[in-house]
Amino acid sequence: MHVILGGTGHVGSATAEALLAEGERVLVVTRNASHARAFQSKGAEVMEADVNDVPSLRAALERGKRALLLNPPADIRADTDVVERLTVQRILEALRGIALEKVVAISTGGAQPGDRIGDLNVLWELEEGLRRQSIPAAINRGAYYMSNWDSQLSSVRATGRLSTMFPADLPIPMVAPVDLGRAAADRLMSGVDDVGVRYVEGPRAYSSNEVAEAFAKALNRPVELMVTPRAQWKEAFQSMGFSKPAADSYARMTEVSMDGGFDQGTDPIRGKISLESYIRAIAEEHADEERAATS
Repeated sequence: MHVILGGTGHVGSATAEALLAEGERVLVVTRNASHARAFQSKGAEVMEADVNDVPSLRAALERGKRALLLNPPADIRADTDVVERLTVQRILEALRGIALEKVVAISTGGAQPGDRIGDLNVLWELEEGLRRQSIPAAINRGAYYMSNWDSQLSSVRATGRLSTMFPADLPIPMVAPVDLGRAAADRLMSGVDDVGVRYVEGPRAYSSNEVAEAFAKALNRPVELMVTPRAQWKEAFQSMGFSKPAADSYARMTEVSMDGGFDQGTDPIRGKISLESYIRAIAEEHADEERAATS
């Protein structure tokens, strides 16, 4: 049995789907079982657990032989670094004493020691915690998620403007969540000697200009790229609803990632989903939802 923490999120659900397609037994772990009914209809088991409740996490992990570990994103209105470091500690605590054959953890490109640089140091702490325990651990460092652009779909459709904090022509390694899920499923099913860090990227790197072009094609309208100057990053995050400490952390994470070249690994696992096809798919899904809502 494969235990999927965060089984109803983008990457967790893609991992569960890929495993089920291979005929594997899957336990989807979620805070709310009603969100996982579609998986039950496909033969998966579902169990409720809260990442802040170590006994419930341990009970879920004890039901499987292998597990996918995902540290859930904190509410952006909170101090995200504080919350996410705590949930990493609770996941690691829940693993103690459990006889799992193997775990696969979702980390991020650029993971590194530090303080208040968001996922970079939070997921580094997850990686280091896994290295210190006895369960064989495979770590997938994902590139910049294509889904980070999802939240701008409605505003781009309405205004024809796409915002970015990156230089317009800077190539950025990106990956679709489905490709991250497939890579995670492959490593869950591989041998216990398939451990350590692998990088997961899409077919190629894309610039923000290319993101704007993909939106323009998908929405059949001109799209203007608006580059936010570095000095305004914190203010921009706060305007999106981030708390002041979260805005500071995300701005520092963006700076370190960009200045460090996004930590492109050698010989990455390559996904198949292009940026163009990803943007087209989310635009079509959004249009279908709007039509259903008005019919």
